[in-house]
Amino acid sequence: MNKSGIKAPRSTRGAGAPKMSRDAKAAVVRRISKYLVQHKGTVLICFVMMVCSNVLALAAPKLSQRAIDAIEPGVGKVDFRSVIFYCALMLVFYILSALLSYLLAVTMVKLSQKIIYTMRRELFNHLTELPVGYFDTHATGEIISRISYDIDTVNTSLSHDLLQIGASMITVAGSLVMMASISPVLLLVFAFTVPMSILYTKYRSGRVRPLFRKRSQKLGELNGYAEEMLSGQKTIRAYGREKVISSRFDEKNEEAVEAYYRSEYYSATVGPTVNFINNLSLSLVTMLGGIFYLFYLMNETGSTNILPLFTISLGGVSAFVQYSRKFAGPINEFANIVSDLQSAAAAAEKVFAVMDEAPELADVPNAETLSHVKGEVELSHVRFGYVPERVILRDLSLKAQPGNTIAIVGPTGAGKTTIINLLMRFYDVNSGKILVEGREIRGLTRESLRQAYTMVLQETWLFHGTIYENITYGREGASREEVEKAAKMAHIHSYIDALPDGYDTVLSDDGVNISKGHKQLITIARAMLADSPMLILDEATSNVDSRTEQKIQAAMQTLMAGRTCFVIAHRLSTVQNANLILVVKDGNVIELGTHDTLMNQKGFYYSLYHSQFDH
Repeated sequence: MNKSGIKAPRSTRGAGAPKMSRDAKAAVVRRISKYLVQHKGTVLICFVMMVCSNVLALAAPKLSQRAIDAIEPGVGKVDFRSVIFYCALMLVFYILSALLSYLLAVTMVKLSQKIIYTMRRELFNHLTELPVGYFDTHATGEIISRISYDIDTVNTSLSHDLLQIGASMITVAGSLVMMASISPVLLLVFAFTVPMSILYTKYRSGRVRPLFRKRSQKLGELNGYAEEMLSGQKTIRAYGREKVISSRFDEKNEEAVEAYYRSEYYSATVGPTVNFINNLSLSLVTMLGGIFYLFYLMNETGSTNILPLFTISLGGVSAFVQYSRKFAGPINEFANIVSDLQSAAAAAEKVFAVMDEAPELADVPNAETLSHVKGEVELSHVRFGYVPERVILRDLSLKAQPGNTIAIVGPTGAGKTTIINLLMRFYDVNSGKILVEGREIRGLTRESLRQAYTMVLQETWLFHGTIYENITYGREGASREEVEKAAKMAHIHSYIDALPDGYDTVLSDDGVNISKGHKQLITIARAMLADSPMLILDEATSNVDSRTEQKIQAAMQTLMAGRTCFVIAHRLSTVQNANLILVVKDGNVIELGTHDTLMNQKGFYYSLYHSQFDH
């Protein structure tokens, strides 16, 4: 499946896969093998069924040889008992082979599902242990692709490709042995045709692979453009750009169609050419087999004495032709299987790369559990940068007494959210210290530290579930009365109560079936229900109107009473009563003080304040 979400034909599923080094492939195989070893009993059963199924299928043409040879052409003499016996035995062999193949396929699918379940579970669990920094530097779509598409690609190879390549190896080896036992001379035909088929397939695949890579690229561009334009329909219609975007879509559509046509056109020549080579080998086998059969008849009548190597019975010709078809088919398919396996190996490498990401640093040995928190927080000479060459906070010091409100203001990208990340230990400081209740937070367990805070973020997050479940997310088991009380404080109760199912209304993923303002109010109610001694508000009222904001501010005063609060605010009207205001710009705290103090200084805060109200 490419970026556009379209699955490529099986014969080219791995055409665009990146090339891997031999060491990388070996490492991936070793790690996949560890999963197989966990189910070694099932793997052994599958191997036995695979061998038995293919051996039975390989024995059938030999039985047909015996049945045909029980008939003497031209004489009219037929050993019916032998014919019936071998035909019946051949039928039994084919039925048993088919039954074993079915059981093998079902078992392999179940085995692959168990392995994929384990891989996906381990990957997801590992993702929950990764530091926040990983998600800040990797796109969500990329991570989801690892969990879904890449693991599904591995699943396809485990359930189908490994089975097919194992069966093919047995079939090719068995057919080769059986053909050699029937006529070693006829086998020489494949010394010419098989290399021709392999070399041509390899050559053509090398020429076609870039075309499929380009096809995936163009389909991805078309899909991305369509998604972008569909998501912006209101803006497009408002500016009357329908014809413009349609013409651009036509261009991208034409490029995608052309790339698709070229890749399919040139890849379509592979099948007919390989079939021609196969038919050529079959024709040569049939022609030489006919000649050798004539020699066989001449030997039987005693009219001449030809070496047995150059003679073959009619049943032998029939069996040899059947084995030749079994022999050639898997070899021609092998290039496709290898391509699929390369694609699966590349996908597995991406999955394992995520699993190999270092998890969030473990708590230090004997880390203390933060308890009886009053809300005293101190930052002492904190220096931090997400990357060493770009320092965001250079020398930040402040102290928040229990119950204080610390406001952090400044332009976008100034470093306001960075301070919150450090308080929560999503990142650790480069130098300096952060203390809670006089204890350095790196000596505390992360769980107890984070439980001491309640957060309301600008980017609201709601999950698929009822409104009641979303509000009680941080405090499971809260009563309906407590939930309603929190909702009333957040001025969302009347809205919820008016819904057909009230608090039992099911929200779709991320609450897309309600407005942004109502989503924000629900997250505020969630924070109000939580009983944490410290509070973090990151632009918590950014998605509500001014009238609702005033009501929420009144409720916030009740919520914030007695709690140490860190407030990131764009609207300066919401932080005028803060005990301390940090003015952050370009990663530096350029001003520090109360609202009145900063206004009297007539510095950056003063100009920022008037830029909002002098309209």
